[in-house]
Amino acid sequence: MKYIKDIGSYVLMLKKVFSSFTKGSVLKELIFKEIDDLILGSLGIVAFISFFVGGVIAIQTALNLDNPLIPKSLIGFATRQSIILEFAPTFISIIMAGKVGSFITSSIGSMRVTEQIDALEVMGINSLNYLVFPKIIALLFYPFVIAIAMFLGILGGWIAGVYGGFTSSPEFITGLQDSFTPFHLTYAFIKTFVFAFILATVPSWQGYFMKGGALEVGKASTNSFVWTSVLIILSNYIVTQLLLS
Repeated sequence: MKYIKDIGSYVLMLKKVFSSFTKGSVLKELIFKEIDDLILGSLGIVAFISFFVGGVIAIQTALNLDNPLIPKSLIGFATRQSIILEFAPTFISIIMAGKVGSFITSSIGSMRVTEQIDALEVMGINSLNYLVFPKIIALLFYPFVIAIAMFLGILGGWIAGVYGGFTSSPEFITGLQDSFTPFHLTYAFIKTFVFAFILATVPSWQGYFMKGGALEVGKASTNSFVWTSVLIILSNYIVTQLLLS
């Protein structure tokens, strides 16, 4: 029963987010601020993790190629497939659920605790549109982050494979080009847009409807990470089933 009530409050929140819009000039300023906080502020950690995980994928693939008949180009192929299909869109999104999701929940939750949200409502401002809508628009740029993750992951795999002595550069590049399916990129970015919507709305929902004081803000951030991660994994399964099966 509690979960049905939670889903109901989430749907109600979404309806209010897209109604009674705040003044355009105010929203524009808020959107740029959210892009800076949520997108640009995440590039560093995404770049660091993507580069080294790409290297790890390449090394692990190389170490499992015991049969000399298996071409070394498979290292590039496996690195490309792993990063484009799953690592960049899904694994990075779960990391972002911790970084971005917790930030959104704690910031909105703190506004709830300090009654700033009530003040917005008293002034006649639709607080959900004011707080959540700019985050949704900002996270439409999230595929840009995932594209960087893909590039740096493959670059990390190339550097680890070539300079680690596991393969040559031409063999790795041959593997990258082998049996490439452009739709896999489309599939990855469709997933990314779904994940971006979840990253923007679920943490906002947890922060907006939290009750209590400072301690509950921390609990709401934890719940936000759990809910967001679960929904990302479930939606990943559904989108994969629909697009690739």
